Amino acid sequence: MRKITLSLFLIFTLVGVAHAQRYAKVSVGFYNLENLFDTEDGPNNDAEYLPQGANKWTPERYAQKLDNMASAISQIAAGKAPDILGVCEIENRQVLEDLVVHPKLFRYGYQIAHFDSPDLRGIDCALLYRPSVLKVESQQAHPVRIPGEPHIKTRDVLVVDGLVGEERFSFLVAHWPSRAGGEQISLGRRMAAALLMRSLSDSLTTVDPERKLILMGDLNDDPTSPSLIEGLRTKNSPEGLVAGDLFNPMAKLYLDGYGTLAYRDVWNLFDNIITSANLVGEDLSTFKLQQDNQTKAYGRIFNAAFLTQQSGQFKGYPLRTFSYGQFQNGYSDHYPVLVYLVKEVH
Repeated sequence: MRKITLSLFLIFTLVGVAHAQRYAKVSVGFYNLENLFDTEDGPNNDAEYLPQGANKWTPERYAQKLDNMASAISQIAAGKAPDILGVCEIENRQVLEDLVVHPKLFRYGYQIAHFDSPDLRGIDCALLYRPSVLKVESQQAHPVRIPGEPHIKTRDVLVVDGLVGEERFSFLVAHWPSRAGGEQISLGRRMAAALLMRSLSDSLTTVDPERKLILMGDLNDDPTSPSLIEGLRTKNSPEGLVAGDLFNPMAKLYLDGYGTLAYRDVWNLFDNIITSANLVGEDLSTFKLQQDNQTKAYGRIFNAAFLTQQSGQFKGYPLRTFSYGQFQNGYSDHYPVLVYLVKEVH
């Protein structure tokens, strides 16, 4: 395989019997950064993440966290950082600006799409993108309103529109309400977020049926949960998709027993990347999802050993920053997820 660079996309050459084919390849990921807070006392409920707070969140610990996050991100896409990366559990734009200029990420030239959310802790969603890959045309935050519970302030849904090559894309990044109080009791809150994302998706494709959609986030539910199947109306199989359908590339991995986080020895796959139906298929004249040769899934989980607890009670779990209040100098309680988009280049 001979690799060349063209228009800052990753282009790779497959030598066939009759001729060589060249493909553009774009990596799109999502990562819950697990409480990436700065050390400043802001207007949000950030008391735990201050130098005098419960977590003794000193500048040194913040620097270690940034280094760990940058190290993880720089390896998500086969030893490189993704071209486009949705993130959540970040306190503000400043922590993102600190992150993207870290020496391990600086060369990627990430730009930031971000809005402050109404979440009481101040944690937000954002999209990091390489402007050589994604030309952003607009960005907007859409609030999630929960019927009957106006006091619940959750994260907005971030929508970023732009061009990848000559194709129009919209990226929707979300962090749905948690399962606090119990999965069933809290389900209505996630259903409200799901219905909003579905409405936004439908509106975008009604205006432009050729537009490609990538929805991503920590949805606090699995691919088979009612919020995804009934609210977002996702399909878990690539077979029989029609225009307007949303396909979940992560579903096969979940059904095969994989997850992105663990709780009481049960694995969940809350970190989902979902695409419009027009990103599925074999016609590579436009961008399509690339299947993993090993798992046969279209989604991937980056569960490298260095991101994983190697001993103790939580051996095999994601190696998080804190465990029962003890600083572990880890990464996140979630693994990052990834998809590849490929397109034939003439």
